[in-house]
Amino acid sequence: MNRIPRTATVFITIVTALAWLAAELSGYADRAAIVLGFIPARFSGLVSVTPAIPAFLTPFSATLAHAGPYHVAFNLLMFVWCGAQVERVLGKTGLVILYVVGAYASAMAQWAVNPASVTPMIGASGAISAVVGAFALSFGRAKAFTNNLRVNRWINVVWLMVAWIVLQVMMGWLAGGQGFLLATPAHIGGFAVGLLLQRPLLLWHYRKA
Repeated sequence: MNRIPRTATVFITIVTALAWLAAELSGYADRAAIVLGFIPARFSGLVSVTPAIPAFLTPFSATLAHAGPYHVAFNLLMFVWCGAQVERVLGKTGLVILYVVGAYASAMAQWAVNPASVTPMIGASGAISAVVGAFALSFGRAKAFTNNLRVNRWINVVWLMVAWIVLQVMMGWLAGGQGFLLATPAHIGGFAVGLLLQRPLLLWHYRKA
């Protein structure tokens, strides 16, 4: 019987799932969203939350809180599917960098759109968006929409980004909102970072090859 590989993808998936499960079983899911979630107004210094972790850490801690079972299950399913493939290409360190930078980039994108919002943004979808963006560049198969291969490739990337955002909106609808923010600007910000970092991380990973 093959052992489950100890990869960054598996580690992030387990930690995220356990964090959500602990919040649900303890009955503190709503409180966890406020304590762990990214609140733009708090990041702007307009409101305070006590007790809570430092505001500058909330772009990452927000990845540990989710709006419900559909939300966390779909996010982790997408992450396992894309993350395992991206990790194979970029390595464990590359995937972790992509995930963390994606979490912060998605939060900053949401903050830029509405810095005074008091609605907690929760979920790992912003960080996962960066992984999906890197996946799109690494493994996307462009259909022949035009005679230009590069144009076809970017059409495929944009299509994947739109599909990812639509699916996230659907997950938000299934979750019922519940007063939490599952934000489109954050998904776009994370996805864009994945596109930007894919090649630098690829070159860094194979720097000694």
